[in-house]
Amino acid sequence: MPLRLIFMGTPDFSVPTLLELVAHGHEIVAVYTRAPKPGGRRGLQLQPTPVEEAARKLGIPVLTPKTLKTEQALAEFRAFDADAAVVVAYGMILPQAILDAPKLGCYNLHASLLPRWRGAAPINRAIMADDAESGVMVMKMDVGLDTGDVAMAERITITDNMTALDLHDRLSRLGADLMVRAMAALERGGLQLKAQSADGVTYAAKIEKAETRIDWTRPARAVLRHVHGLSPFPGAWSELDDARVKILRCELAQGAGAPGEMLDDQLTVACGDGAIRIIELQREGKARMQAADFLRGVPLKAGSKFT
Repeated sequence: MPLRLIFMGTPDFSVPTLLELVAHGHEIVAVYTRAPKPGGRRGLQLQPTPVEEAARKLGIPVLTPKTLKTEQALAEFRAFDADAAVVVAYGMILPQAILDAPKLGCYNLHASLLPRWRGAAPINRAIMADDAESGVMVMKMDVGLDTGDVAMAERITITDNMTALDLHDRLSRLGADLMVRAMAALERGGLQLKAQSADGVTYAAKIEKAETRIDWTRPARAVLRHVHGLSPFPGAWSELDDARVKILRCELAQGAGAPGEMLDDQLTVACGDGAIRIIELQREGKARMQAADFLRGVPLKAGSKFT
């Protein structure tokens, strides 16, 4: 029999999992997501989350509680009589009473190879730390921060040309398939759980504005991974002629010079060791563009400098 599931998620990353669970016949009795926020051109309209938009198209009831810690919230959650809850980037802490409510537990899809990169920004941090691989894991939730027992995992190689958005999109699709397989195993009573290792624990702290500026004194590979780990949001940036420029995609290049110095007229920039060539960038207040389009409007010569 298909499972009765509560789905809890908020951003684009969560949507493929919701859609795949529905496509595989599970009954989604309710969707929990964050409340709509002001958006639109003037910020006057309330913008529902991507998960809410998807759920409403599917005709699934949507709830947007501000907290899950009240007796009312718990009673409402229990009333759905769910077999399990599936949680994908929901963005709200689940108290123990909520975790205990579904008959078979609550299962989280996390975008890292736990116990590495527990926390808020695992995709960004994996790229910025020059990790060779990332992945997704299905974990039975407990009250700790991504500390629950792991059921299933899939791995993916992180290449030098992969941005945070590229990795996000691949893990989102991979995770949807993984969660469907996990729920199929749970349905037939065959989902195996294994405690996380106590070794190799790292925390993926939220990205702070102070760490987004590019440090050109670092080696070229570190600069590339910093750029790609923050692309497209919030974006790694530097100043050129006193104007802020976000660099969104780059590649390793040949050359040497003073850190931040332009080595040619094709946006090859010297780092502390080696160089990168900028492929895609964005001036403040402008649309993102390819390097060739940027150079047509802002021709640069060797010797110009990013600071």
